[in-house]
Order: sequence, then C-alpha cells, then structure tokens
Amino acid sequence: MDKPVIVTVDDDPGVSRAVARDLRRRYGQEYRIVRAETARDGIDAVKEMRLRGDEVAAILADYRMPQMNGVQFLEAAMDLYPYARRVLLTAYADTDAAIQAINVVDLDHYLLKPWDPPEEKFYPVIDGQLDAWLRTERIERTELRVVGDRWSAQSYKVRDFLARNHVPYQWMLAEDPEGAQLVKAAGEGCHLPLVVTSDGETLESPDQATLATAVGLSTTPATDFYDLIVVGGGPAGLGAAVYGASEGLKTVLVEAYSSGGQAGQSSRIENYLGFPDGVSGQQLADRARRQAQKFGAELLTARKVISLEPRGQARVVGFKDGGEIAAHAVILATGVTYRRLDAPGLDEFVGRGVFYGAALTEAPACKDTEVYIVGAANSAGQAAVYLSGFASKVHLLVRSDGLEKSMSHYLIEQIAAIPNIEVHCETQVVGGAGGGHLERLTLSTRGEQRTVDAQWLFVFIGAEPYTSWLGETVERDARGFVLTGPDLVQGGRRPRNWPLRREPYYLETNVPGVLAAGDVRAESIKRVASAVGEGAMAVALVHRYLEKQ
Repeated sequence: MDKPVIVTVDDDPGVSRAVARDLRRRYGQEYRIVRAETARDGIDAVKEMRLRGDEVAAILADYRMPQMNGVQFLEAAMDLYPYARRVLLTAYADTDAAIQAINVVDLDHYLLKPWDPPEEKFYPVIDGQLDAWLRTERIERTELRVVGDRWSAQSYKVRDFLARNHVPYQWMLAEDPEGAQLVKAAGEGCHLPLVVTSDGETLESPDQATLATAVGLSTTPATDFYDLIVVGGGPAGLGAAVYGASEGLKTVLVEAYSSGGQAGQSSRIENYLGFPDGVSGQQLADRARRQAQKFGAELLTARKVISLEPRGQARVVGFKDGGEIAAHAVILATGVTYRRLDAPGLDEFVGRGVFYGAALTEAPACKDTEVYIVGAANSAGQAAVYLSGFASKVHLLVRSDGLEKSMSHYLIEQIAAIPNIEVHCETQVVGGAGGGHLERLTLSTRGEQRTVDAQWLFVFIGAEPYTSWLGETVERDARGFVLTGPDLVQGGRRPRNWPLRREPYYLETNVPGVLAAGDVRAESIKRVASAVGEGAMAVALVHRYLEKQ
C-alpha cells in the first residue's frame, strides 16, 4: 500500500524547500512528502492524488500566497480530503488572520515562521497532527448500522450515546431502501431503533448497558476493591483518574453515560490552557480517557451509581443494575446537567427537536434551517458558533439584557462577527407545539409574545447536580451541591469528623475518605480548567488520607 502523503504549499522557494526537507528528515520513512510552490500547483496535485486514491494525512499551506491565500487553499482542499489535518504557516504579523481561520476552515493548527529548531517548534506540532489523523475514522464503516426514525427520541439517544463514546456507526432512516431491508430482515414487529453489529447481531431499541456491551465498552469491574473510585467521567473525574492511576493508585472511573460530561458536548473550547487553536470537547475527553487508560485506570461506562456507604475503612459504591465495588477512597465528580426549560409543550419533544446540550449529532440535519438556542454562558455561545456553519440562521435567546455578564469576551466577539447569528436579549421561550416533532415556539420579549416556526431548540440553562443518590450520607446545600471544606457547617459548628483545617483541604466532604471535585461541589468555579485542577488536587488529598489510615 502506498504511503500516505503530507502536502506542503509555499510560494517562497527557500521556505518551501526547508519545509519539505524538515518533513522528509523526520517522516520520510512513513510518509510521502509532496511540495508545491504555488497554490494552483498545490490544488492540481491534491486533485490528482484524489483521483489516484492516495491518502493525504496533512496539508501545510503558507498564509500569504498570490493566487489564493492559505486559508482559501485549505478550504478548497477540504472538499477533496476532509479528514486531512490542516496547518497554516504564518508570520507573526498574520497571527490574527490565522486565529480567524480556525472558525472559517476548522483549522487544526497554525505554525509561526521560522520554526528553528524544528525539534522544539515544528516536529511536536506535526507529531500531534499525524497522531490525530491516524486515530480518525477516515473510511465510512458499516460494521455498526443504526436504523431509526428521523424524529425518534430513542433513535437520538442511541446515536448520541455512540457518538459521545467515539463508536463509529452508519445511520439510516427506516424508509430508506437499505434501512427498510434491514428492518425486514430483523423480522416482523421490529422495534426501532434497530442496531446491527458487525457479526449480524440485531438489537431492537437497546438500553445503554446492552448497547455498551455490544460495542465493546467496558461495563464490568475487574475486581471488587480498589484504592480509588472516581464517580463521574467529566473533566474533574478524568483528571482524577489520570493523576490517581499515574501515581500508583488502583483506580476505577464509573460513568453513567459517556466520558467528557458537559464539556464533552462542546463543539470547541478555545480558552483551555495549551490549546491555542481550540479543541472540541469530544477531542479533549478522548485524549483524557486514553491518557487515563495508558496509566492503568479502569473505565466503566453505562453503569449508574445509586448509593455510597461507609463500611469501616471501606467506601462502598452500589450500582443501579445490581452489584457493588469498594475502595479506600471515593472522589465525587458527577458534574451537573442542564436544567429543563419550564415551558408548556416542550417536554414531549425532547429528542424530537428539543435538545439539552450541544447534540452535535444533529448539526448536519440543521442545514439550511433556522435554529434556536437558549442560554448566555460559554456553552451556548460555542454551540451558536458551531451551528452557524450548518443553519441558515441561529437565534440566540438570552433572558438578560446582554451577554457580557456570563460569556467570555472572545466568544462575544466571534458571535458579533458571524452574520447569521442574531442575539435576542430579554427573550424567553414560553411554549412549544408540534405534531410528531417540534414545529413551533412561542417567544416572549419584554412581555410581548410571538410564535415562530422552529424545528430545532438547543437549551443551555442552569445547572442541576445529580446527587440525590447520596441520601443522608454526604452533606449537600439546598440546591443539591456537595458541601466541602469551609462550607461544611452544621448548626454553626463543623462536623466532628472534619476538624478545622486550612487549604487545600477544601475538597473534603463530611465523610472521611470521600472528596468532591468539579461542578458538583458547592461554590466551585464552573470551568473545565478548574475542574481538572480540582480532580488532580483531590488525588493529592487521597494520598494524605491513605497515609493516615
């Protein structure tokens, strides 16, 4: 099989030769390096490779070229090789243009010239891009096929579960020829959605646990006792799993749905340290998950925790579907879920036009339609920017008089620069209606109501912690957030088993050996970076706790 190709295009002959030289020196054994000195030659070369069936792993294009600039070149190349990693070569003076290109062509990285020495400034970037390309599902695979109805909530749940757990699948409607054939083959009375595995096994309207087992996700613990149990697979939980396993603790992470939590639904996170080009929530979650597994952490998916009980020195966690595991310590990192929108008629359309969170699987279906988003925080802004690339218009509905109090400045600027995003301040959704799916919304702006045609509503409001399962074991505030550290006060006095201490003991709950990290913790800063930091700090406190046992 021919080597995959790395394409480099630069109209400066000296720079062009230098790029090709550095690429061949490091990657020549595994990749074919193709160099072009004009944008037109580069496009012709890419077209020829596409006709020959060559694989292109990465495309490096200079920003300043006379025929078309690097952004235009990469945009044209995307149509031929959508999975190739896109890197813009730019001078420092053009950095702003490179940052703008991140949203225009979904740029993967921009590289400042010069990059001497390449071992420090060039190769680490290209290594990361090639690694990402190798892990990308580039060929449409039919091993796992999902057949369902367009406006079926259960079909959406199956597709969303597979997508957020990085399981490739082919989606088809039941009325499509191939979909109809599969439904007929499954037998009379087939219940949709229908999932067909690579070996021909059929699953009719499967629950999450059955689906997880069928696609090879780990659902059964390897043992019944661990050093550390992490409950929740968002940024805080993944951070705790990485640090716990890397520091020698026998660690298991239990996640009810998919790794990444709310952050995993973000189309692009641009203010996370170390990712100047931004990173999608799924990419960040996938990297963290693989990192945790590399260090030996065990990850259980589709297992819902419903109880926590101290038994002597052990902390025992019980599952909804039966069974339990125990550990010396437990870190609660269950995060939060988006609050339901309290408007008549909406609940019946959840998964059928109304979605809580980004629901990235639905974005292509939004093409050339108008989309409504409720929320004013970063998650809503990121969704608006992402969906603007599909929808004809995105309406961002904000209850307050502006975005400045709740959204990062960089996102506000991006939204203002995108012509098909319209921000509606002091506007709320007060009703929804439709037949088999959402068809209309009733909006209220400063007390005046109007009805609009709408098939898509994405909601990003509030935050509700999933902590009711803790019962009376762990202290929580009135909203259900876990109380820790200085916030733990009972009748004006701290619990006897939590003596007065200084920082960094602020993550400890009222139960020794049980800590809380991330959004589930009362008074925490609701940010990805702070959640990861708290997950790491919680592991340090676990070590201190274990040393005293």
